Amino acid sequence: MRRWDGLVDRYAAMLGTRGLAKETIEARVREATRFGTWLKKRRPRPSLEEIEADLIVRYVSGRTSFHARSTVSGVVSCLRSVGQFVVSEGIWRVNPLRWMRGPKIDHRQHLPRRIKREDMKALWGAAEGRRQEHARYQSVCALAILYGTGLRRGELERLDVGDWDGEAGTLKIDGRKTGHERQVPVGDGVRRCIEAYLPRRHNRLELTGHIEEPALLVNGFGERLMGPMVGALLVRLAKSAGVAHVTAHQFRHSCASDLLEAGVTIPDVQKILGHAAIQSTTRYTAIADPARALAVSKHPVNRFLGLPEEERKAS
Repeated sequence: MRRWDGLVDRYAAMLGTRGLAKETIEARVREATRFGTWLKKRRPRPSLEEIEADLIVRYVSGRTSFHARSTVSGVVSCLRSVGQFVVSEGIWRVNPLRWMRGPKIDHRQHLPRRIKREDMKALWGAAEGRRQEHARYQSVCALAILYGTGLRRGELERLDVGDWDGEAGTLKIDGRKTGHERQVPVGDGVRRCIEAYLPRRHNRLELTGHIEEPALLVNGFGERLMGPMVGALLVRLAKSAGVAHVTAHQFRHSCASDLLEAGVTIPDVQKILGHAAIQSTTRYTAIADPARALAVSKHPVNRFLGLPEEERKAS
């Protein structure tokens, strides 16, 4: 199966010309490599030309056993892409995965979980209550960016101080996840948190001798605040605030849901969050739909149950 290893290398090179996000390429190549490793363990070992649909089904069944339907769908999608490349290389006449479909996924079955307002307030209180000055301002700044912009954890980690335009009030977000850079405006509250943190960041870098560190958020050692550290920070704040475990992605869910609830349009929320497909944004309407809430407020049942006239007019 050495031919498969060479095939995967060429497949990776081909994907690199498609303008796909780095994570997407890595995921597809990783799945192709994993499939090749599985093939090498078969006895008798099949040749590339002998790989047929039933063999692939056996791999997918074992690979995705006890996994979520989204995982099954992702594996099938990656292998379908690999199969199409093998056909283009002239090794297969047809792609055996062409008609194979993963399970239908209904995103409404797994609604995004937002952070409760009272828990959000408690988290902020925990951040403001940290004793060490740099840690206090760093924590508040991190929460403000996560909730105010809906950044992914990796995007927050990769922010450099040069990505912040204080005059315009925008953050430049890299396109590592989506393949497209974007400029995200921040509100006055988030702007104040960032500007208040910057002098403390500078003091910390001078104290630790890492004055050339480009990262916007740094830890106590003057080094970039990496993703796992962000997660650990949120765990620490949640414990101190006495609330349930929270993740960076829950801040993203909360940002999207609360923006929609405030009346921001779906296309605008899509641009802020950097969703490639608007379907990723519309799923938040299942938990925050101001138009639907307004419609329900006009229901005649409110009159039947004695809602005061002035409240009905306000609705």
